[in-house]
Amino acid sequence: MLPSLTFVLGGAASGKSQVAENIIFNSGLSPVYLATARIWDDEVKVKVEQHRARRGPDWLTIDAMVDLSTPLKDASSDQAILLDCATMWLTNVVLDERDLPAAQAGMLAALAACAAPVVVVSNEVGQGIVPDNALARRFREAQGRLNIALAAQADRVLHVVAGLTRTLKDDTA
Repeated sequence: MLPSLTFVLGGAASGKSQVAENIIFNSGLSPVYLATARIWDDEVKVKVEQHRARRGPDWLTIDAMVDLSTPLKDASSDQAILLDCATMWLTNVVLDERDLPAAQAGMLAALAACAAPVVVVSNEVGQGIVPDNALARRFREAQGRLNIALAAQADRVLHVVAGLTRTLKDDTA
């Protein structure tokens, strides 16, 4: 049985999306994928197509590039939601120059109110070098704050490195 909120954190290309997909698939619930990526270029398009092919046709995919509250509100308890990923969602919020504290509060409230269990994927961006420009530093700080809030709210937190998963928090026992 899935907890209400599972948070899967890791670096880029660490295997976190596949770990999260397996959690949803193994739940036995109807899988729903909240896609947050915007197709900026051919590279992103190829990555999105690879993710879709790996998931297969049984997944319902909903574009949720900024508005997460509607699909999370509409979810039912016989579904399992994969939000992939919080980093792309945050990118969209920052680039659209939306009210970041309000957007984050809205996301957390929508996750708490969702009838379906949710697995959220996010990137750990704070372990690298300090970015050389203000926008990148602002984003890194916002991502860190969002990850802290998601980890605090989550029942289970997993860290994925090189395809290996370590449990950082498990309040389900």
